[in-house]
Amino acid sequence: MVTPDDMADPTDPLGIAGTVLADKYRIEKVVGEGGFAVVYRAEHLIWKQPVAIKCFRVLSTAPEAQRQELLDGFIQEGKLMTSLSSRTAAIVQARDVGTFTAPNGDWVPYMVLEWLEGKPLDHVLWYERERAMPLRTLAESLRFLEPAAVALDVVHGTNIAHRDIKPANFFVIGDARAEGALVKVLDFGIAKVMAEHAHLATSLAQTGATVTAFTPNYGAPEQFSRTHGATGPWTDVFAMALVLIEMMRGKAALEGDDYLQLAIAARDETRRPSPRALGLEVSDAVEAVFLRALAVSPKDRYRSMGEFWTDLYAVAFDGQIWQGSATTRQPSMTAQMGMGAFGPASAATLPAPITGPHASTTTGPVQSSIGGPGSTTGPGSGLPAESNSGRWVVGGIAALSLAAATGFFLLRQGGTGPAAAPSSDASALAAPSASVAVETSCPAGMATIEGGSYYRGSSDDGYPHWKPQHRVNIGTFCIDLNEVTVADYRACSDRGRCLRPEPKMQPSYPKTNKKQSDEEHAETLSKQSSLCNFFASGRDDHPINCVTWTDAANFCNERGARLPTEAEWEYAARGSDGRKFPWGEDAGADMAHMNACGTECTEWRTKAGLPESPRMYETDDGYPGTAPVGKFPAGKTRHGLSDMVGNVWEWTSDWFSPYEDQELTDPKGPASGDKKVIRGGGFEGGEPNWVNPAFRYHQVPTARVPGIGFRCAKRIGEKPTK
Repeated sequence: MVTPDDMADPTDPLGIAGTVLADKYRIEKVVGEGGFAVVYRAEHLIWKQPVAIKCFRVLSTAPEAQRQELLDGFIQEGKLMTSLSSRTAAIVQARDVGTFTAPNGDWVPYMVLEWLEGKPLDHVLWYERERAMPLRTLAESLRFLEPAAVALDVVHGTNIAHRDIKPANFFVIGDARAEGALVKVLDFGIAKVMAEHAHLATSLAQTGATVTAFTPNYGAPEQFSRTHGATGPWTDVFAMALVLIEMMRGKAALEGDDYLQLAIAARDETRRPSPRALGLEVSDAVEAVFLRALAVSPKDRYRSMGEFWTDLYAVAFDGQIWQGSATTRQPSMTAQMGMGAFGPASAATLPAPITGPHASTTTGPVQSSIGGPGSTTGPGSGLPAESNSGRWVVGGIAALSLAAATGFFLLRQGGTGPAAAPSSDASALAAPSASVAVETSCPAGMATIEGGSYYRGSSDDGYPHWKPQHRVNIGTFCIDLNEVTVADYRACSDRGRCLRPEPKMQPSYPKTNKKQSDEEHAETLSKQSSLCNFFASGRDDHPINCVTWTDAANFCNERGARLPTEAEWEYAARGSDGRKFPWGEDAGADMAHMNACGTECTEWRTKAGLPESPRMYETDDGYPGTAPVGKFPAGKTRHGLSDMVGNVWEWTSDWFSPYEDQELTDPKGPASGDKKVIRGGGFEGGEPNWVNPAFRYHQVPTARVPGIGFRCAKRIGEKPTK
């Protein structure tokens, strides 16, 4: 059997492999080619990390007088992609945009995207069909595609639609059958640029190039004919319903051999491509939700991915409310009736949806923020407002295919994949809709850490557990600017949502000096307990300490967050440039950057009758224990995070295990273990290595010690784990 990955690597049609683009991208090789674009793997010479360079060679024939206009459009679209990917890690990141002149003299616009390792969903489905693997249930399909649904819900909340949802535009990182697989949404971009510069279509057509704004196999009725209305978020809902059915069915939901047959199948009022119509056994409630998502008229469809996913989640999981965004959603009347809230109901007897996109009784001319003055569509007209792309007449089946170019930087070194229908990038401003509010940025008190790549660990000698150094790709996330304070934790405890810390360290804490007797160990713990902050006066602005890993994880969960992964913590502390400390390469000659062990540390231990420990500095920072959070501003990271090193060690979510020499994407520790990873060093730190962000140590999760606290993290739109 010949698989997509067995096929030969594509050639280099632009002749740029081995060259350096824009003085910073070394082009390595072609990894994908279509009639529309070519994708190269390249290395960022400054960051020393791989990127994908997507070259839109179809535009090389654009008239010279119109090139600046096209470039301006690409810059704006790159800005949009950057903004969207900063709100959710489930959208591929755009990092740069520009143009170059190829060796043959062609003018070529390009976009720099994050490099991903994995496969597009259409390749995953192709393999599964070839190997006759068992199909997915609805519940499994919902869990698998949930990251993409969250991303599209965020996007729809900003009045933007993708307009080319299909398996090829969902990229799977990791094992598609495993629980930890991550799905990213691809290709917000080029079709919007072309649609907004539709007058260029004539110029391109003269060279034989035509661009289609969607893939017919997943097209909604309004994409085949404008008589059904304008495209928008509801168009993405239609396509997502088709993708879900394909995952459950094992083959495409829209049936047809050519453009015309697919158009008829999408628009046939008498036979909708719903689960039951295609032979799947589903409940009345599930069928009803799909029928609404696949309605011919956009006004009868769900207005956003969030609304669709909420109803489908409710009927698939026995009434559970989907928590995919910051706003709690309630299932619609359709889903509630299907769940039995008003007695048994069949799809045939369910009432017609009460609302659709912009359903309204107001008629007559209105001024739309998209359509412009005098537009007879838009908010208040009873029809979705029409964007510029809605006026662009889509070509027929001869349209150029971008299937290879959209996904190939995602594959392992080449391959052409299964045959794909004509497609293109598709993203455009949709009409303003009554979307449910969604979380689109990090909460107050948290910093946004833009995703990227870095080398985790260190190659330096002196500590085995930070080796081998290896590359990690990390998605955008939020993390607390400061360590969680005593006041923060006390407020949670006062609400009855967090356990109060123990007033003293417990004898179960492991001995650091194996020669100590049990009595000596207990006495040492009693003396150190005075450094626990919860019951001490005047320390409300100090970090909470003497809490177990479970206590810390529960606090973050109550805030709708979680503990950071070890990879997230290190990336937030040091960034992508490999610096040894959050502020640079040198630990510094005084205590200006962090609360570590100086002469005050030795003095306190001497008075307490405890053995002297190593000192970091021969100066006094004034804090024998913890300091108020943010007390050392010189030590802030580039994102404004305080005390990432020093003050207290910080719990992470990961179980400790040795590093492996392999590139990873959003890694997590093993599923189980006996010790949790702690990071950052603390006030007792006397060794420079301890406050190197690459340094990692471990502690039993039941430990309650003065030297360990925590901060919280989350992904935008991420649900807490109850």
